[in-house]
Amino acid sequence: MKVKSVTIFGLVLAGFLLWGAQVVQAQESDAPPFIDGGATAWMLTSTALVLLMIPGLAMFYGGLVRSKNVLGTMMHSFAAMGVMAVLWVICGYAMSFGPSTLGGWFGWRSGLILLSDIDDKIMAQGVPEYVFAMFQGKFAIITPALIAGALAERVRFKAYCIFIALWGLLVYNPLCHWVWAEDGFLFNMGARGAIDFAGGTVVHISSGYSGLIAAIYLGARRGYPTLTTRPNNLVMTLMGAGLLWVGWFGFNAGSAISCGLDTARALTATQTAAASGALMWMIIEGLHHGKATALGFASGILAGLVAVTPAAGVVQPGGALVLGAVASWVCYGAILLKNRLGYDDSLDAFGVHGVGGTVGAILLTFFIRKSWMDEAAVAAGGSWGVISQLWVQLAAVGIAIAYAVGITLILLFVVDKIFGLRADRHSEMAGLDDSYHGERGYGMLTAS
Repeated sequence: MKVKSVTIFGLVLAGFLLWGAQVVQAQESDAPPFIDGGATAWMLTSTALVLLMIPGLAMFYGGLVRSKNVLGTMMHSFAAMGVMAVLWVICGYAMSFGPSTLGGWFGWRSGLILLSDIDDKIMAQGVPEYVFAMFQGKFAIITPALIAGALAERVRFKAYCIFIALWGLLVYNPLCHWVWAEDGFLFNMGARGAIDFAGGTVVHISSGYSGLIAAIYLGARRGYPTLTTRPNNLVMTLMGAGLLWVGWFGFNAGSAISCGLDTARALTATQTAAASGALMWMIIEGLHHGKATALGFASGILAGLVAVTPAAGVVQPGGALVLGAVASWVCYGAILLKNRLGYDDSLDAFGVHGVGGTVGAILLTFFIRKSWMDEAAVAAGGSWGVISQLWVQLAAVGIAIAYAVGITLILLFVVDKIFGLRADRHSEMAGLDDSYHGERGYGMLTAS
């Protein structure tokens, strides 16, 4: 009788404990996801750092043009901060990170319009989705602003604003979805997808090749190349390059969407490649011209940063060193080739971003850390290697170039026919500052 009572008591106790565990589990599942304070703080910082790159780009580009166009050129970057940020909140985030629609051309979910569905959403990484959306929105701002470097000193301001709005909707958002959304086809290509950690294809290849097409479509600046087009303020350009270098830590390391090992890897690769690119450009100029220029140093910084952007999460410091040096050498050659071919990519948007992004997206394949390749081999059933990933990278680069060039050419034609892209002769000769903004950057009485 005593044994029977103990047995009954044990069964009741076990049932009570099981019920209690189920209640606790149910309560935990109903509880909001845990917010990782460290990761969230880093992502907030990264978001601010990437936004800082826009004024940095404005200074970099603004110092390279003639004094009569300095404000107009800087306004191309700042205007993108308004135009693209508004579009991103309205529908850009939905198109980029919503579920695939129209065969995967872009994403879409009506609840993501005006970011209305993410008010209380916490991502799996412990970061509020609002922070992720704002971080990604800064990429949508800077990408079309990069194109402005190819159009500098000869594009109408209103037409430029309309063009970048359409370009963001029809070029940037689809590419962003293909590469970074979980159901994007490039994200899922091969064993572990096309590698683009922070924007080699999405940002630099798309803007660089679009800039090349735009420069050819618009034609050269009046008087180019015989007319002197000396930079108006290389001090400002160098400061802009410095701001871009600082901001790029958020650009690359923030793309880990965490505060951990991947963040440290990306930050280290970014610093290493930037320094390598700058040093290589100085060496090349020293050998070629006998002098190392400030503009060359700034260009080398950007070449290294652009090349490591797609690779920052997968290469070790040695690989970053090589990528920065090779990109600097190839970009230097691309700029020399531009001068021979005669097309007017005013501020070398293609020569640095298009070429550097291509170099980084392809050559990173040969420097992927072993642990990443081991995981890819497991995902592929044990038959994945450098050549397999190289084909994926080549396919992603080719698709990005073809799509960006094709849609950009259509948009240029449409905007030109409706609004007129090219500044008229009087406006161009007088300068964009006075013609389109009624101001002068330095308060000069005469344009120079």
